[in-house]
Amino acid sequence: MAVHLRPQSIRGRFTLGAGIAAVIIFSLLGSVLAANIRTKMLDHIFRDTLNAATDWAGSVDPADPPPPNPMRGVKLLQLVDSQGRVVVASPAASGLPPLSHLRPPESNRFNDVTSCAPDGGCVLVTAVRLPPLSTRVLWGGDPHYVYAGRPEPALLARHYLELITAAGTLLAAALAAWATWWLVGRTLRPVAAIRARTAEITVSDLSKRVPEPPGRDEIAQLARTSNETLARLELAVEQQRHFASVVSHELRSPVAGLHTQLEEALMYPGSVRPEETFEAALSTTQRLQAIIDDVLTFARVRTTAPAAPEEIDLNELVREEVAARVHGPPVHAHTPGDIRITANRIQIIGVLNNLLVNAQRHAAGRVEVTTSRDGDEAVLTMTDDGDGIAPEDRERVFEPFVRLEDGRRRDPGGSGLGLAICRAVAGAHHGSLHVADSPRGARFVLRLPLKKAEPISAPRITVNDRTGQAR
Repeated sequence: MAVHLRPQSIRGRFTLGAGIAAVIIFSLLGSVLAANIRTKMLDHIFRDTLNAATDWAGSVDPADPPPPNPMRGVKLLQLVDSQGRVVVASPAASGLPPLSHLRPPESNRFNDVTSCAPDGGCVLVTAVRLPPLSTRVLWGGDPHYVYAGRPEPALLARHYLELITAAGTLLAAALAAWATWWLVGRTLRPVAAIRARTAEITVSDLSKRVPEPPGRDEIAQLARTSNETLARLELAVEQQRHFASVVSHELRSPVAGLHTQLEEALMYPGSVRPEETFEAALSTTQRLQAIIDDVLTFARVRTTAPAAPEEIDLNELVREEVAARVHGPPVHAHTPGDIRITANRIQIIGVLNNLLVNAQRHAAGRVEVTTSRDGDEAVLTMTDDGDGIAPEDRERVFEPFVRLEDGRRRDPGGSGLGLAICRAVAGAHHGSLHVADSPRGARFVLRLPLKKAEPISAPRITVNDRTGQAR
């Protein structure tokens, strides 16, 4: 079984990482600090021993050597001849062998050394070779040496300095790890609250929101973005439920009618002609198929990204679709210049067809189609000379399965999804579709982003009447 040494929580990982980093950093700092303290202590001691040795060596008389005068804590002083015999010593060093066997040469008369006895005690000694003139005058050229020493401090001798430094390093690393644990825990506290609230949110109740901590840090931004996403999700679910309810209602009527027709044909075989039943059933299934096709189209546009877009000459596309309208009131197209957009051709053709069918259905005798530019948008205006749409109904007509009374009268078999599909396609292309004010009739305005701005040429007008002749 694999053993996972790495903590699973972010808090644990940050704490472990901070602890390791603190141990490394404080160990380096502690080592440098300990070495610096040791060096300064040794320098201070050797400076004292050097001063004591030179002061005493300057007053040495071979006939009557003065006793050493310990100063600055230096109590170990000895005068040693070239044979290693102690000539004179301070009371603390009396009866001891020479403090060191170091014999400084004439070229370097002052040397520092640490002398350790077999029992483990160490002495910091400064060895001074007396000057050549004093040696010749006082001892006939026989070299003499002065040794001044101090016992090595326990802080250095017993490695207390290293132990204290190691303890300080571990304490500092522990404090750093604890501070990291506390800070990360405090920082992630809102995340725990967000997770707990998110666990309470279900599809049946999307009204709850995660708590938003104050400030503008990443966690606060995450909470706000999550709430915005939940709001969009709640709206989408509500729309989906409403859409499913409306679809069920729209399908219930033709299905119920079909069921009644078939049931009547079975119950009264002598009174009902099979041909009439089949024709009525076929008509009902055709209506069902039309509704289902429109529902699938509408759902596909709303839930999937458009197919690969292509560059489209909007004016040319409008002229082609207008020329194909050979039935119904004449359509007059005003398409100035070359207006290009980037879109899915099939979907834009579907929008144009739906708008043309709707306009011709409600027109009294004429439909106007105009294209233009407005900033970085292509604008297509579809206007008929019919009765128009009341202001309070201008948004309702874009809702799925909403059909005004005039629309039901003119097209009883319609599904009520045409304009909803048109607006969904426009939105999928980052455009818009709405009903604008018009002196007479209804005016639909479709806006789509331009591919690029180009100079506008002279207007070109195409007129198509019910005979299919263009002029």
